[in-house]
Amino acid sequence: MKEKRRLKACRMAICILALIAFHHNIAMSQAKKLTLDDAISTAVMNNRDAKIALMEIDKAKAAVDEAFGYALPTVNLNANFSHFIQKAVFAFPDFKTLLETSSLSIMMDEGLIPRDNSRLKPPQTTLQSFVLTNNFEARAEATQIIFNAAIFRGIGASKIYLDASRQAYRSAVSNTVANVKKAFYGVLLLQNLLGVLEQSLSNAEDNLSNIKAMYKQGLTSEYLALQVEVQVENIKPKIIELKNSLQNAKDGLKILMGYAQDEEIEVEGELAYSRQSLPDKRQFINDALKNNYDLRTLSNKLQVDEAMIDINGSDYWPTIAAFGSYGYGGQSDDLNFLNYDVSIVGLNFSMNLFQGGRTKNKVQQSQIIYQQTQQQLVLLQDYIESQIKARLLDLKRVTDVIEAQERNVELAQKTYKLATLRFREGSGTQL
Repeated sequence: MKEKRRLKACRMAICILALIAFHHNIAMSQAKKLTLDDAISTAVMNNRDAKIALMEIDKAKAAVDEAFGYALPTVNLNANFSHFIQKAVFAFPDFKTLLETSSLSIMMDEGLIPRDNSRLKPPQTTLQSFVLTNNFEARAEATQIIFNAAIFRGIGASKIYLDASRQAYRSAVSNTVANVKKAFYGVLLLQNLLGVLEQSLSNAEDNLSNIKAMYKQGLTSEYLALQVEVQVENIKPKIIELKNSLQNAKDGLKILMGYAQDEEIEVEGELAYSRQSLPDKRQFINDALKNNYDLRTLSNKLQVDEAMIDINGSDYWPTIAAFGSYGYGGQSDDLNFLNYDVSIVGLNFSMNLFQGGRTKNKVQQSQIIYQQTQQQLVLLQDYIESQIKARLLDLKRVTDVIEAQERNVELAQKTYKLATLRFREGSGTQL
């Protein structure tokens, strides 16, 4: 009974493994094949850094429109309606009593009525209201800035910021392209290395077959046969390790392109070397300093910092604005309103005379930021120049190494053929 259960469990395990292998083969057959151009275009479209930089361009465009908006007229419309539940009152002379007293005094002086000073009341103060119960008013106001240094300089600064954002986007795209190329060529390199190692394994297995055949015929020792078999087994873990490295390289390329990690890809291309003459070192450096996008971005930032000095210093200048308004309203104790309208135009002049030194300190901070950016720009230029010199030395070294290795490979192939032939004829050793 136990044997039947074990047999049944083994069959199920075999079925599961076969199913997994089947799905794996299907996935491999559906692996997306990519050329370098495909990888670059996909990465630029999906790369998050490029997307963020593109959003920054849209943000900068909105900032330009906002800066222009401050120079355009401002129009506001306000309307309100109020109903007094309890009216406000003010202390004011009692005109009714004053008028009655004045009239009686005149009539007594003219002899129209007998004089009776007791009827003459002294002036008094009473609480009176001067508003009606219901009030409404609608007012349209327009303001146009005629002169404001911060607004006009802000427009120029926003345009510089837009240029800087575009350079930052180009820099992000350039970095993405460079990273994709490195990852793509890294995958190709590992594929080639895997092919070389698999060829080495094939050569070692062929050699092992020959040794075993010679061992059976008594032409070699068992120790030598075991030694060659160990060499074959030592190559297999290296192949597994290289396959893992290749898969990791593909996963890194998928991250750059925005692909899911479970999606299978195959890169198409080959690493072909062609000797090229290197340009003059100074010409290389000048081209790098002229075309480097990070350097351009920092140069635009330097211009933005310079504009911020002017913007913060604009608080020293006055602001002149034209304004005009038109209002229409009415008042009543019932719904029968007494209506009126009013209109006004004028100029407004404002200038700050003292702010506790805030403007001076803001300008000083902006100047320090500008100087910091200058130093960063010089530092980046020096770094780029040093990197160009180092890369040129690397290129020269690699060129010399490649030429030497090509000759070594050619000699090694000839030596391997001769050694194999001599060993088969019995005139050479396994070593």
